[in-house]
Amino acid sequence: MGIVVFDVASFRVRYPEFATVSDELLQAYFDEATVYLNNTECSPVTDVAKRALLLNMLVAHVAALNAGTNGEAASPLVGRINSATEGSVSVTTDMGAVSGSAAWFMQTKYGASYWQATVNLRSFRYFPGRSYPA
Repeated sequence: MGIVVFDVASFRVRYPEFATVSDELLQAYFDEATVYLNNTECSPVTDVAKRALLLNMLVAHVAALNAGTNGEAASPLVGRINSATEGSVSVTTDMGAVSGSAAWFMQTKYGASYWQATVNLRSFRYFPGRSYPA
């Protein structure tokens, strides 16, 4: 195992929309991302390459929430367009039923992708122990 070291160049290849965000700020967002996904030997994601992918999704999510994309504020729209009006412009979106713990992630497409990619980490796993005779 090991830990993921943030690679700004690789991040920018995958997420070019954050080209205007400084390397230092992206590193700070990566550090913040490790609060949400453990980046130690004890991480529930043991595959370091997969963990790097997930951490980059979180960096993009945090960056979009804080810095926007390409210097512009992030679009608040996430989910499918449920309805649209032209006069006085109105658009509503729908992500379906969202639990309280998912709501923060559903604010951006990056967070929604992370949430979907980590569904297996939120599933309860039961490993029965030995049964002892009475």
